[in-house]
Amino acid sequence: MAGPNRRAVTSYDVAKAAGVSQSAVSRAFTEGAKISAATKDKVKKVAAELGYRPSFIAQSLINRRSNLIGIVVPGLMNPFYSAALDNLSHKLNLMGYRVLLFSMFRDDDTDPIMEEILRHRVEALILVSSSLSSHFDEECRLLGLPVVLLNRKNDSETVSSVTSNNLAGGAAIAEFLIKAGHRQLAFIAGRDSSSTSRDRETGFGQRISEMGAPAALRDAGMWTIEEAMNATRRLMSLPKTPDALFCANDMMAIGALNVVVGEMGLKAGSDISVVGFDDISMASWPLINLTTWVQPLTEMVDLTVSMIKSQLEDNEAEPVQHVLVGKLIIRGSSRSIGGDIGKDTTLPNL
Repeated sequence: MAGPNRRAVTSYDVAKAAGVSQSAVSRAFTEGAKISAATKDKVKKVAAELGYRPSFIAQSLINRRSNLIGIVVPGLMNPFYSAALDNLSHKLNLMGYRVLLFSMFRDDDTDPIMEEILRHRVEALILVSSSLSSHFDEECRLLGLPVVLLNRKNDSETVSSVTSNNLAGGAAIAEFLIKAGHRQLAFIAGRDSSSTSRDRETGFGQRISEMGAPAALRDAGMWTIEEAMNATRRLMSLPKTPDALFCANDMMAIGALNVVVGEMGLKAGSDISVVGFDDISMASWPLINLTTWVQPLTEMVDLTVSMIKSQLEDNEAEPVQHVLVGKLIIRGSSRSIGGDIGKDTTLPNL
């Protein structure tokens, strides 16, 4: 029967056509199962003729392995998340796993989606830029479900995590901007519930205070270009306007540039400096040319996958928090300490 109502070919159909048992069909498609080469070849030939493909779900019920790793992302509008997902998928595929993707659509609260995730037969869970409540942390531990947070950490440190050094990054950006001659800095935050935004702001504010500069102005961009543009407009309408903006990620920094350059006609790197965080691919585009803090994404992903592997092998493994070193790369959206504008260079340790 042709068309959308065509019945799917089953293992029973293959067994009948090949003159073998259904268990023989199952063994023919199970790696390492005991079956003669002749029978295996016969079954696969008949299966190909009938258009049969074994069901992963059925196989997982038989061998109690799904080979699925769940990955939670807060949407894919931010290229940092899509790059992380692409890298994770590649590394997990090399280990023989496939990815089951869950998107929160920019919502930091993972509880609603965790209810859905735990209904699936995932063997481990990676949360990208997302936190895990204490309730679901405990439930995952009771289930023996390995969990790793990438680019986020829980305050309780009961869940393994991989981040770059957000405190050091914020501090280095504050010092760089002050040494470049700026006097009134401003910070555009993500969400207050985000550990990464909080740590970047804390490092930024502490170094400003240590260097005796005025406290930073502040607004929130909620991790989006649109809200960052609104935050920039509010900051730039204050009686004492900032002469430098540090945005908690690159997407918000691009939003800030749209306002100060595109709407206000200021010259980035001269009239005002704009700095981001992440070094997404478009940050180096000539029309953006964004000064930013580079997160070592490849190394972060490698560590995340390694930690998942370790937990799969030993579900009693203690949680580990890895913090990796990043670096500041100076481009044309900011002044530089030496006075040169527009150079694509890495700043030495401050």
